[in-house]
Amino acid sequence: MRKKHLIFFISLVVVAFNSYGQAARGELYRVMFYNVENLFDPYDDPEKNDNDFTPEGNYRWTEYRWREKTSKIAKVIRAVGAGQLPAIIGFCEIENRLVLEELARHPIIRDGKYQVVHYESPDRRGIDVGLFYRDGIFTLLYSEPLRVRVDNKPDFATRDILYVKGLLAGVDTVHIFVNHWPSRLGGASASEPNRIAAARTLRTKTDSIMAVVKSANVLIMGDFNDEPEDISLSKILGAGRKVDREVQLINLMLDMPAGEGSHRFQGRWGFLDQIIVSKPLMDGLGKLQVAEGRANVFKADFLLEDDNRYPGKMPYRQFIGFKFNGGFSDHLPVYIDVILKK
Repeated sequence: MRKKHLIFFISLVVVAFNSYGQAARGELYRVMFYNVENLFDPYDDPEKNDNDFTPEGNYRWTEYRWREKTSKIAKVIRAVGAGQLPAIIGFCEIENRLVLEELARHPIIRDGKYQVVHYESPDRRGIDVGLFYRDGIFTLLYSEPLRVRVDNKPDFATRDILYVKGLLAGVDTVHIFVNHWPSRLGGASASEPNRIAAARTLRTKTDSIMAVVKSANVLIMGDFNDEPEDISLSKILGAGRKVDREVQLINLMLDMPAGEGSHRFQGRWGFLDQIIVSKPLMDGLGKLQVAEGRANVFKADFLLEDDNRYPGKMPYRQFIGFKFNGGFSDHLPVYIDVILKK
């Protein structure tokens, strides 16, 4: 137990040290995204397929396990923020507003004074996306859910894309999108049209914003269930590399080192979780700029465990099948630092 606390403390120190040099160039705000792997309450909702996450369900999901899970996620948020809690956090795989409000009130992160943005999605699993923002650092101006519809599938239901517009540090507008695109259930190729539909929904909205304000600060984050090079992201959304002059959106994961990742499948790390920004936010044409033009994966030791099937480590997840594993999530958090230039 003491060893785990030591690892947690060391992770805080390392992140704080790495942030110090960046913050010296201007005021720094951390933006984080985290797939929290089924943050459910234990109460049965008759309008959702949440029966597995009840005391009698397959996961034996009790009040104690919910509170324990909430505490674990709060610890991760505190660790990612190090000396300063993240200003903005996007979440996916959360059940409802209640679980976010309980998380925001947790003693570990309560000093962040997080406010919640959340809408109920039509997803059949009963999971949504949501957003935290720190009151006093980010001012909410507008929000709405963007419904994803698939041609020739009138009954198709998935998570909405959350759009949030606000002022960061009271000086510049940021357009934020939190995503959790349709899964690969049934195979990557067979399910690809569903993610292409999500990409088109997002592209329509970002194009409309940038058509009005060419210097718009657009910040897209989420679990896309596709890799950065896949058609949905590279072609339909049009998110490319920093060196691509013709693109308006930069996928920061395209320039991450080989072998890096936020999620591991069959011994291979990959980036289902990504952060994408508009060129003005990358180039610093306005008052805000992505620090060092890069994204980061929070790969602290306490978030990892040995992979028993393949060499190396894997995310320390909450469940393996229906077996309780006691970890955090099957994904790692990703984040960027945004600098308010002096």
